[in-house]
Amino acid sequence: MIWKQVFLSLTVILVSVNEIQAQKSQAQLEERRQALQKEIDQINNLVVKGQTAQKSVLAQIEDLDLKLKVRQNLIEVTNDQINWLTRQISINQDQNAKLRKDLSRRKDDYAAMIVRSFKARNEKSKLMFILSAENFQQAFLRLRYIKQYAEYQKKQANLIAEQTEVLQTQTKAYMAQKAEKDDLIRANREAKRIIELDRQRNNTLMTDIMRNLSTYESQIKQKQKESNAIDREIAALIRLAREKSNTAAGKAANSKTFSLTPEDKALAASFAANNGKLPWPVEKGVVVLRFGKQPHPVVKTAIIDSQGVRIATPENESVRAVFQGEVYAIMAPKYGNTTVMIQHGNYFTIYRNLTEIAVKKGDKVDAKQVIGKVLKNKVSGESVLNFSVFKDTKPQNPANWIYKM
Repeated sequence: MIWKQVFLSLTVILVSVNEIQAQKSQAQLEERRQALQKEIDQINNLVVKGQTAQKSVLAQIEDLDLKLKVRQNLIEVTNDQINWLTRQISINQDQNAKLRKDLSRRKDDYAAMIVRSFKARNEKSKLMFILSAENFQQAFLRLRYIKQYAEYQKKQANLIAEQTEVLQTQTKAYMAQKAEKDDLIRANREAKRIIELDRQRNNTLMTDIMRNLSTYESQIKQKQKESNAIDREIAALIRLAREKSNTAAGKAANSKTFSLTPEDKALAASFAANNGKLPWPVEKGVVVLRFGKQPHPVVKTAIIDSQGVRIATPENESVRAVFQGEVYAIMAPKYGNTTVMIQHGNYFTIYRNLTEIAVKKGDKVDAKQVIGKVLKNKVSGESVLNFSVFKDTKPQNPANWIYKM
């Protein structure tokens, strides 16, 4: 009967391992789903709710497009959860069926054993069974047999109790998973309903866009032109910083790399070591435009080239340095609002569209130190921070540097 005990032990271990793995996989999906739901809430609070009568049709449809993309991602992740739960429920059902079958057989065997024991006790008492032995050795063996049989009965009863508990645990997990699946299905239905409403509004706005496509395309290109001009000013300042570092080190001013002091080298190495771990430049915000070249979400013929990210924030949101460093410049570009540049060795972080500046050129700053506030656009009602990261003169994708961006 040892193999049966081993089977039960393995079953218990397998159930426990499956449950741990299931909880881990489900937790990862749920974490992603919660993050997307939080992003949707932020879009509603910081982007869509901030719309005013003066906000352009183009800006409104950009907001809706962002919301639709994130909500579609939410639906996909929720579908992954539902599919995963469906598979897990099926596995649990199979395990439960096997456990029930084995438990039923074990109970039948135990009942038969009890009946045999009862009959044996009626036909001949334990004492008479022992005393009828032919010699002392036989009597001792009979006594040991009675004791072992009693212990075996007790073990079988314990095994049945343990297996019943395992079955109850599995059944409880199965019911919880089924309830969770039902909740997710309801959530997905609601998400799809909202997406349909947003699409209808999107289509209405797109009708106006298509009537005046060339006008909107010109507006987008003009904004890109202004953004490029600011990017050139920033690049010129970074090149100037590089030339100064090389001149100070007695090297050619036009060298393509920075000549850093030991302290600056250590700072740059520390900055690089925090790749993917840097704090957000604002406490609350949602990325509304990502890094790199990309077709405009509405006017596909227009290309956006973003050297950083745009983050929608609450009104009067404080802007924080993402790492320790030195304020290299505070600039007021021709086509933009106040911009703060912070140097971290041969790395730079750029914070555009600021007001109420709390630092000055040459100041040493620490991570999360407030350097100003996000400026609110009086016409659109938007509060948007433009944030960039540079290594030497090359723009980096902030999503690779900022934690969970």
